[in-house]
Amino acid sequence: MTGSPPAPQHLDLVPDALLAGRAADGDTAAFEALARRHGPQMRASARRLTGSFADADDVVQESLMQAWRQLDTLRDPAAVKGWLLRITGSRSIDHLRKRRLHADLTTVENAVEPEAGSTPPVKADPESAAVSGSRVEALKAALAGLPEEQRRCWVLKEFNDQSYEDIARTLNISTASVRGRLARARITLAREMEEWR
Repeated sequence: MTGSPPAPQHLDLVPDALLAGRAADGDTAAFEALARRHGPQMRASARRLTGSFADADDVVQESLMQAWRQLDTLRDPAAVKGWLLRITGSRSIDHLRKRRLHADLTTVENAVEPEAGSTPPVKADPESAAVSGSRVEALKAALAGLPEEQRRCWVLKEFNDQSYEDIARTLNISTASVRGRLARARITLAREMEEWR
């Protein structure tokens, strides 16, 4: 190999597959570039699942540590983004299980609250704001009423935009089970949200 490795700021331009390959060989700068690139989406995914910014930060840190240790198991370096999001989903669910052992909390109660800074710049009139707030509250209540397995599948699909296969791997269930749980969740949510159509 000729020449010196690229400076860290130039690594942000390197494709995922090359970064993942270099990181698997022990290149910490390459791994840090992957973490910078995909960390925000990992955090958003963990936030949606855990309902907490603090928990999301913990989950992302744990996910990155696990990814660093298991990089040699990644078969397709170009698919590193999906792989990181699957680890994040699994870690989020593990975190929820641990939290449930310590307290009786709902797992996705705050999942539909808007992210900081995502509110529309135009101020809605009071009636629209009330209707919108009521719709969000109704969806939160409908989600909270779903069985936990259905709620997890729905959140991973609708908020994280994961494929059926990714959800199956994250939850360690079959793809057919994912499809069934999503179908039941959608039917229940459609019925509960009928008046908001």
